[in-house]
Amino acid sequence: MTTDAPPSHASALTIAGSDSGGGAGIQADLKTFSALGVYGTSAITAITAQNTRGVFAVEAVSPAMVSAQIAAVLADIPPGAIKIGMLASSDIVVAVADALDGYPGPVVLDPVMVAKSGDALLAADAEAALIERLLPRADVLTPNLPEAARLLGREIACDPEETEAQGHALRHLGAKAVVMKGGHAAGPTCTDRLVSAAGVIALQQPRLATRNTHGTGCSLSSAIAAELAKGADVAAAVQCAQVWLHGAIRAADSLGIGEGHGPVHHFHEVWP
Repeated sequence: MTTDAPPSHASALTIAGSDSGGGAGIQADLKTFSALGVYGTSAITAITAQNTRGVFAVEAVSPAMVSAQIAAVLADIPPGAIKIGMLASSDIVVAVADALDGYPGPVVLDPVMVAKSGDALLAADAEAALIERLLPRADVLTPNLPEAARLLGREIACDPEETEAQGHALRHLGAKAVVMKGGHAAGPTCTDRLVSAAGVIALQQPRLATRNTHGTGCSLSSAIAAELAKGADVAAAVQCAQVWLHGAIRAADSLGIGEGHGPVHHFHEVWP
């Protein structure tokens, strides 16, 4: 007598750097996946020594090891979606692009360039490789306003029209959809703009007064990946991810972690 195997649970893969402080990078991604009911796997691209006050050392993992991690996961635990974060070097960018060749699922690319503390997390020569090899692979690109401007060689957008124009310009570089994050803009409302072939959707939340926003970019992109892994379309995934992240930021001060920019509260819907 045989029994049917239980259905597999939704899973997602994060390809990113490790944050020893636990607030961003791989650690934030895996917390986000878990908080949203998705099994998380990982491929670590770099190890950082950091806390809420800054980044003190960065050591990249060899491209061969990055490739091996991705191959191992894809061979046994095929993810419903993949999130890509910190890549550190051009060689790692190329290794990731090659390793994902043939992967049929959605990819969320967070173009991590600079940490919240201002420390560089992507080598200058890697930016061209990122644009050439990974932007065309991205189903969703999630830059903040400084990252978008840097990718395009423009000034940072300072109004909605320029923000949308830069979103369309990034789509012309190959990304299928772009979330222009509004955290760096001013005003009482934070507006993220989803720019896609269907047009522009403005997603608004009240801006929250807190310094504890470490890992917001990582967490948003991994939340989008989690929702995509569960079967949501891009617009629904982005909307759900933004609402969840707003709750994580709103609850961040209750954690009391560190003396600098503390993390968002990934488990605000779970912990009492």
